[in-house]
Amino acid sequence: MKRFTRIAVLTAALLASLTACVSAPTGPTIAIMPREGKPFEVFQQEDQVCRQFAADAVKDTSNAALKEGATSAAIGAALGAAAGAVIQGGNHANVGTGAGVGLLGGAAMGAMNSAGKQNQAQTQYNIAYQQCMYSKGNQVPSYAAPASGPSYR
Repeated sequence: MKRFTRIAVLTAALLASLTACVSAPTGPTIAIMPREGKPFEVFQQEDQVCRQFAADAVKDTSNAALKEGATSAAIGAALGAAAGAVIQGGNHANVGTGAGVGLLGGAAMGAMNSAGKQNQAQTQYNIAYQQCMYSKGNQVPSYAAPASGPSYR
């Protein structure tokens, strides 16, 4: 029974570390430059507004990634425990081993699924941030700054 307790503690620690790995984008991964003549203080204010806009745009996607990772790990642990019990005729020590192996497999699947969702969230964040900064007249990669806009000279 001690072995089962150790595996349960390990399972809880692994689930905690898995959920800690998944997080919302903390900022853009693209470089935006201010239009020529725009004061840097104005650019910084626009940057803060656009970061908030982009964070609001991906809130649901980031939460989905976190839930998917934890759910996959929990399902893997349950299936592993069931498989461990069936394979060794219901011996409780093998249930714990099966749960541990299932948790590792579930955690790996959850990490892959949530990594994909996290990449999707970062891409959506970058697009929202880019659109916002472009609308404020800043230079966005592959796009020229809008010709119209306020003059800062």
